[in-house]
Amino acid sequence: IYAGAKVSVRPIHDKLMAVINKFGEFEVGRKKGYVSLRRNKQFAMIGPATNTRVEVGLNVKDLESTTRLLAMPPKSMCQYKVNLTDVKEVDSELIDWLKQAYDAA
Repeated sequence: IYAGAKVSVRPIHDKLMAVINKFGEFEVGRKKGYVSLRRNKQFAMIGPATNTRVEVGLNVKDLESTTRLLAMPPKSMCQYKVNLTDVKEVDSELIDWLKQAYDAA
């Protein structure tokens, strides 16, 4: 999913996976345009949205949406999404949201 023009956003994906791997065990389901991360249920989706942006979908309830943590419409595959364009955006705030989604799954 990070071939061709999207190869430049692969480091963001790699950083996310390195962080999430520290949480514990989970399954990685490879899809055509993203990866699905699951425990008892899917807790996150990660994939290149464009050649310059990675999208992280989060399945977790009761977070307050912000300009960064975008609430998705009802019945979407995820309740929230976060757009990343730089490895530095994999910060403590995002890690906390990911951990909450992981724990809830």
